Amino acid sequence: MELNISIAPEIIFYIKSFPVTNSLLWSLFISAFLILVTLILRFSLKMVPGGLQSCAEVLIEESFNFVKSVIGSEEKAKKVFPLFFTLFIFILAANLFTFIPGQSAITIKNGDGVISVFRAVMADYGMVLVLTIISVIIIQVVAIATHGPWGYLGKFLNFKSPLKFFLGVMDIVGEIAKILSLSFRLFGNIFAGEVLGMVMLFLIPFIAPLPFMFLGVLTAIVQAFVFATLTLVFITLASEIEPDELIEQASI
Repeated sequence: MELNISIAPEIIFYIKSFPVTNSLLWSLFISAFLILVTLILRFSLKMVPGGLQSCAEVLIEESFNFVKSVIGSEEKAKKVFPLFFTLFIFILAANLFTFIPGQSAITIKNGDGVISVFRAVMADYGMVLVLTIISVIIIQVVAIATHGPWGYLGKFLNFKSPLKFFLGVMDIVGEIAKILSLSFRLFGNIFAGEVLGMVMLFLIPFIAPLPFMFLGVLTAIVQAFVFATLTLVFITLASEIEPDELIEQASI
């Protein structure tokens, strides 16, 4: 018996020249599932909620209260909450769906051998990187909307003094570091958990992998919350106006 661990997702088939990988297929399935659940909730709302509606209402309400407590404004929270909640729910579902029993047994044969049809979505760095880039772009858009185009550029290109120029360069490095820190934290934890679970299942099957599976479930929940929360914190920081900006705006 051979243990096969690969960072890159396996290609299942091609649509013309576009490769469809197992992680992409799993992400499409999860997206369709979440959309279906959302539509069911939307068209089955009742004045006296049932179990599913009650859980959804509590989750949404508590999540919104958390966003409001972080960003400090209900008006801003209403704008940011859809992004925060979508990121959290999608990443959480993608992580937890990995633990559905029997999915690893669904395999197909191709030129490279036997490959699994489904793979942990967040163990594919390409998918994580796309989510991270979307988050970082939104953060930059919020910063531009808050400070204006010239104020935004002035944060990075400040020639008033050597110190401010150096700090501007460091801010550029910090923005690039956001992409690396957000993506590698999520990808690294999920991929490491997947590899650890596979190794333990390969070496000592049945009872031994159970503690690692519980740890993996905890990691899946925590990492979804951390990614969404860090995005929320970065947006909050980008939407804040510094005291010197307020003085400049008051003097105009």
